[in-house]
Amino acid sequence: MFTEHTLESAPPASRRAMESTVKRLGHLPPAVARLATSPHLLDGFLKLSAAFETTTLDPVAREVVVMTVAARNECHVCVTMHTGRLRALGADEELIAALGEQRALCDERLEAVRQFTLEVFRTSGAVGDPELRAFLAHGFTSQNALEVVMGIGTYTMSTLANRLTRAGL
Repeated sequence: MFTEHTLESAPPASRRAMESTVKRLGHLPPAVARLATSPHLLDGFLKLSAAFETTTLDPVAREVVVMTVAARNECHVCVTMHTGRLRALGADEELIAALGEQRALCDERLEAVRQFTLEVFRTSGAVGDPELRAFLAHGFTSQNALEVVMGIGTYTMSTLANRLTRAGL
């Protein structure tokens, strides 16, 4: 039902984003090829994910947010892609396995990110003061809390779209 587009078959409005992805990664991931069916979704996701990469959360903390969303939403292609990202960042295999299996993390600071991400989901953003204080107690800021929300929104969009389009199957 969803086409895995090439640069030639994609809607014209998707081609620039696809070309940019190929230039950056050296290939066109199947997920991007399928999301190209909607130029607006593809462009929106790529812009939001690029903006998320510039937040004040450190790179591993950002990936904890992404992997928490991906594992929660059962987006296997996302878990695979971001496992590679974590490895490139030098994350240890136990951290990667725990994130993929939705288990507590040994690193208390990163576990605070994971728990906060899950709490934002559980409460639809109405996180209680004790939970917010627990996140902040690990050296995070109010700005970081909002950046977690940004990551959740960005990667909820992509995980749901990837599942809908059967990317990675």
